[in-house]
Amino acid sequence: MFQQYDVIVVGAGHAGCEAAAAAANMGSKVLLVTMNMGTIAQMSCNPAMGGVAKGQIVREIDALGGLSGIISDKSMIQFRMLNLSKGPAMWSPRTQNDRMRFAEEWRLALENISNVDFWQEMVIEILIYGGRAIGIKTSLGLEIRSKAVILTNGTFLNGKIHIGEKHFGGGRTGEKAATGLTEQLVTLGFESGRMKTGTPPRVDGRSLNYSKMEEQRGDENPGKFSFTDTAPLSKQVSCWITYTNEDVHDTLKLGFERSPMFSGRIKGLGPRYCPSIEDKINRFAERERHQIFVEPEGWSTVEIYVNGFSTSLPEDIQYQALTKIKGFEKAKMFRPGYAIEYDFFPPTQLKLTLETQLIDNLYFAGQINGTTGYEEAACQGLMAGINAHNKINDKEPFVLKRSEAYIGVLIDDLVNKGTQEPYRMFTSRAEYRVLLRQDNADLRLTEYGHKLGLASDQRLEKVFDKKSGVAALTKLLKSIKVDPDQVNNELESFNTATIREKQIVGNLLKRPEVSILQIKALSEDLRKEIDRFSQEIQEQAEIEIKYETYIEREKKLAEKIGTLEDYKIFSDFDYDRVKALSSEAREKLKKIKPQTIGQASRISGVSPADISVLTVYLGK
Repeated sequence: MFQQYDVIVVGAGHAGCEAAAAAANMGSKVLLVTMNMGTIAQMSCNPAMGGVAKGQIVREIDALGGLSGIISDKSMIQFRMLNLSKGPAMWSPRTQNDRMRFAEEWRLALENISNVDFWQEMVIEILIYGGRAIGIKTSLGLEIRSKAVILTNGTFLNGKIHIGEKHFGGGRTGEKAATGLTEQLVTLGFESGRMKTGTPPRVDGRSLNYSKMEEQRGDENPGKFSFTDTAPLSKQVSCWITYTNEDVHDTLKLGFERSPMFSGRIKGLGPRYCPSIEDKINRFAERERHQIFVEPEGWSTVEIYVNGFSTSLPEDIQYQALTKIKGFEKAKMFRPGYAIEYDFFPPTQLKLTLETQLIDNLYFAGQINGTTGYEEAACQGLMAGINAHNKINDKEPFVLKRSEAYIGVLIDDLVNKGTQEPYRMFTSRAEYRVLLRQDNADLRLTEYGHKLGLASDQRLEKVFDKKSGVAALTKLLKSIKVDPDQVNNELESFNTATIREKQIVGNLLKRPEVSILQIKALSEDLRKEIDRFSQEIQEQAEIEIKYETYIEREKKLAEKIGTLEDYKIFSDFDYDRVKALSSEAREKLKKIKPQTIGQASRISGVSPADISVLTVYLGK
């Protein structure tokens, strides 16, 4: 019935879809196994992609040749670039998406990849022979062989849903939990744990009074995620903002005694940075209100996602509290919010390729590794798919450095530091965030994507054109000089200091008050020269000039620290021979098995003194 596959991907969420697409587009024959073909790439939580740091990840996925950016662009109903009041390192694209179209576009994209087959069933066991994954066993008893297996089970592993005092098995509302895999993996020696996440109630948009809320429109000139030719938005849907109040809080408190979180029925740790509404009013009792984002779920549905109101309180309390929010007085609830507990496997048990240390050719990606968020899951799926394909074809592993991508930061953090709570990406986690901007993801990563076979020749050519264009415009702006009598009137109107002698235009552009638009306004000749280049190249050149000092500083720091990555450590290295290591360092190094001194230096519990000892020992 089944042929032997190169790669089997278990789970068809954001991680599974990217893993299947990547491995298949690189040439592997892939089987994507899911418990429900109708929920491929479902947006289980909010109908949005990107946001702070997450938007950078989506652009990196796209630059490498993944599909999340393209799918997001095809299904978006609103686009906003967040943090424009801050520096470019903080600019983060975010789309509001049509939930149904997003899933449909993903399924169509996967069905258009001839190397991807599908199977709907629960996987209960990984087939293992000689310490290597060789396939899967399903609930019907079918055994399907492969050269590698990628687990992307999301919240389904022994998932348990909580609503007030009620609880029942499930990986998502209306869908059963996955059983069997955790038990097998623990038997094999894997360490597992429990985590918790939650979701808010969904309401009928026809029952809301938007006149009592603040409108949140999309950008006037909407951008997009993908560096390909996906179409920009011609029309957008507004989101809305409202707030809780003391009446809402008092109503919610009535349900605290029946709360699964406060009663201790929920054992798993939830995301600290995305707390439930009951957690917010308990932890921040001094606050009189909390922000609620009212987010449409699509072009043609009335369903509304109540962002900021995640809860597992009893459904009657949820409803009573909702109706005390401004604009929600006559709200009709489609379904209540809930919390879900699920199994995860601490990611310190993985290699940087996301292959497990215990079982060869077995990969973990997404929430099974303790992360939260579509974007974090998708990038792990992409990297697992790439590395599974490379491994079975005897190719070099593909690992991104912390200085190359947010994806590199995320995986490095997970493998070396682990996580005790659902891991979410922030710009503050990246020490090289000036280098890792959303605008230059293509310049950083598309050459890698092309070498892997995921980015086309045309995409690479486009990157080379952009690089040469930015270099040419930067050189131009650093060579043109302007006279005081030419530009001082304009400079005064920009509220910036006038000049007393000829000045290079590039130096004027370094001023915080001066943008490239204002540089173009200095003279008609300047405008004509600059407008020979595309808007994208103009923006890139402006950033390169304005933040030149910071960019160079980070590059030098990355190069300096990068030398530690040149010191390789063999996987069978005996740390017990290095007597001067601290006992904690020895224990952590033996567990994580770092591949380089650089990786070892980032492991929690390994001190600079331990690194010095190890470096000297290896030097000998």
